Amino acid sequence: MMKNIGLDQAMSFINCQLRAPAGLLEHQTKPAITVSRMTGSGGHSVAAALAENLEAKAAAHCAWTVFDRNLVEKVLEDHELPKRLAGYMSESHKPMVADALEELLGLHPSSWTLIQQTAETIWRLAQMGNVILVGRGANLITARLATVFHVRLIGSLEKRVARVQEATGRDAAAALAFVKAEDGGRKHYIHEHFGKDINDPLLYHLVVNTDQLSYEATAALIGEAVIEHFHLGRTGH
Repeated sequence: MMKNIGLDQAMSFINCQLRAPAGLLEHQTKPAITVSRMTGSGGHSVAAALAENLEAKAAAHCAWTVFDRNLVEKVLEDHELPKRLAGYMSESHKPMVADALEELLGLHPSSWTLIQQTAETIWRLAQMGNVILVGRGANLITARLATVFHVRLIGSLEKRVARVQEATGRDAAAALAFVKAEDGGRKHYIHEHFGKDINDPLLYHLVVNTDQLSYEATAALIGEAVIEHFHLGRTGH
């Protein structure tokens, strides 16, 4: 299961939040969830299934919305940046020399500026609540918000490579190289910009091994933990 939710749907969520009657949600917890993931552990699919699970089980004024690939679009929209900058906003590590040269040539603002702008957007979305934020250090950006629940998805290298092969059509060697490059890039990204180890289990409320559970079962487990943790009202489904 995978949903590539676009900016239009994301903006619909934000407009819903802005239309909420004054005082309607003042005394209700509006939680957010961050999902950190190893490559091939099902981050995108689990996030989509989790949104559906919470829609069915937890009462909310606005629909649960996943900010994943569309997060970059939201950052660009928030800060009135050109769409071409999306290509420079991956979670992968980039050598400092290459980054500085691109900035000097005017290809993009400094990486620090882009990281700050991304963090501002993530913070605002988390404060709105009913969002699932995938990657980009969202758990560290929102670490001081008591209304955010942090999840890490892990899995064996063998099974994660097999999933990437199935999803992308790569052969075993290419899939292995892709997984290692993506994992390495995210680890560097978190260490360079936040000074943390992405694999530190103490950064998360819940760490789930998706080798042992289906994506739907993983989503159900997280959903139940979120409902219990924040004492959310159930819909009765």
